[in-house]
Amino acid sequence: MKVTVVGAGNVGATCADVLAYREIANEVVLVDIKEGVAEGKALDIWQKAPINLYDTRTIGATNDYAKTADSDVIVITSGVPRKPGMTRDDLISINAGVVKTVTENVVKYSPEAIIILVSNPLDVMTYQAHITSKFPRTRVIGMAGILDTARYRAFLAEELNVSPKDIQAVLMGGHGDTMVPLPRYTTVGGIPVTELIDAEKLDAIIERTKFGGGELVKLMGTSAWYAPGSAAAQMVEAIVKDQRRVFPVCIKLEGEYGIDDCYLGVPVILGKNGIEKVIELDLNDEEKALLETSRQHVLEVMKVLDK
Repeated sequence: MKVTVVGAGNVGATCADVLAYREIANEVVLVDIKEGVAEGKALDIWQKAPINLYDTRTIGATNDYAKTADSDVIVITSGVPRKPGMTRDDLISINAGVVKTVTENVVKYSPEAIIILVSNPLDVMTYQAHITSKFPRTRVIGMAGILDTARYRAFLAEELNVSPKDIQAVLMGGHGDTMVPLPRYTTVGGIPVTELIDAEKLDAIIERTKFGGGELVKLMGTSAWYAPGSAAAQMVEAIVKDQRRVFPVCIKLEGEYGIDDCYLGVPVILGKNGIEKVIELDLNDEEKALLETSRQHVLEVMKVLDK
């Protein structure tokens, strides 16, 4: 199996490192626009293979997409990261052009690949890659829900003083402040979270989750990378190993949840063909209203891209 990661910045390099360390693919190709950066980071990852005992070969390339040929999965992390005071939407004019160019290049050499988008604003960059690639919607997937649920689960584990391994959760909607956490579908070791934490504390955790990316930007002056890179790698693993994992991911909706032509995060089954099935939850009126708010926000940014 061969996986390409485009963008050798913090997120891309982390993703490549996790893919190699976990031996998810035989070969990982790291591509970047900056001379020598991808080659250097790929070499660094390869040189720790004898220490951490893995066989995955990592290769770097500067704008040489021929080296990505016949990739099974392509992860696109390219673009400008957020800086303090910037929203994900502020990035659209810059990153849409980047994602379009990258998508054209990777599709040329890997026409059967599955594409995972990590670039922000995530939902609209998934839209950009989808219309550029002309791939089926099941093979152009946005990474957002896994990261958002990870933050949500981490905050809950901290509050409850339990292992994050035992917490399962679902979030839907856009990647950002209008995401829709679903406490009804959140459990701790099979126990509904509402039985373990009071409503006020749960609401506070949900709000912190919605602004989780912004919290890290304020602390570090740039976007997060360990969790996003690891989340993208987890999606690659589910595809490469045909694990049929149930994850919330961004996809173009075509009638699911009564929504057409909008890219939103929903739970899916992820396997060797990309999105094997979209899972439709029975949302209550409050959850439907929140999802509609999120849909309207994503549509507004999609209209900016259309223009």
